[in-house]
Amino acid sequence: MIIGGLEKLTLIDYPGKVACTVFTLGCNFGCGFCHNPELVMRQPGNAPVLSEKDFFDFLTAQKKYLDGVCITGGEPTLQKDLIDFIKNIKSLGFAVKLDTNGSHPEVLEKLISNGLVDYIAMDIKGPLDNYSKIVGCEIDKEKIKRSVELIRSSGVDYEFRTTVLPELHSPGDLKKVGEWLTGSKKYYLQQFRKGKTLNPDFSDKRGYNDEELKKICESLKPYFETCEVRLN
Repeated sequence: MIIGGLEKLTLIDYPGKVACTVFTLGCNFGCGFCHNPELVMRQPGNAPVLSEKDFFDFLTAQKKYLDGVCITGGEPTLQKDLIDFIKNIKSLGFAVKLDTNGSHPEVLEKLISNGLVDYIAMDIKGPLDNYSKIVGCEIDKEKIKRSVELIRSSGVDYEFRTTVLPELHSPGDLKKVGEWLTGSKKYYLQQFRKGKTLNPDFSDKRGYNDEELKKICESLKPYFETCEVRLN
């Protein structure tokens, strides 16, 4: 497992759990608005910041204080040893939340069928007809659709979420997402954060203001059991 970072305590990344968050290196998407650019591309200088041994030593020492582990990225399903990594986490008694872009449904299927994930958060980048533009590369839409269906039918707690920018996500675009995901359990609109981004051109882009985002959220609530806004 190529670990690019560790947040030792989070009260917000894993709903209902006191957790830590481990960041994996490498992503197959190139979303210009990504706020973790150092985790996207593996460069010669960005070696793992933490060994697996040190990570599991940390977890063992924190068993009394933490309930769960969030695995995010980057894109964790690119990691060849993800399944064994999660097995080792579960063996210590922790719940596991996985963040994913949904590009590797075959990995999700293995994790779900083996009972290795307790919560899945999948990033929905936008409506399918605009996906490649938003993520900055060609993608297999069928794999994205397959991941959505796997998650929804898994019996595992889950959420879908979209980080929104006006120039990439019109209210009409988000309505298309709602229509696509109709009946899903939880959907969150996430406010874009200015600052460090994968493409510097996005660093000072204007996001929707809070009231605009709440209005869009209200229009989407009929499609989901829960639909909420996550603000900075």
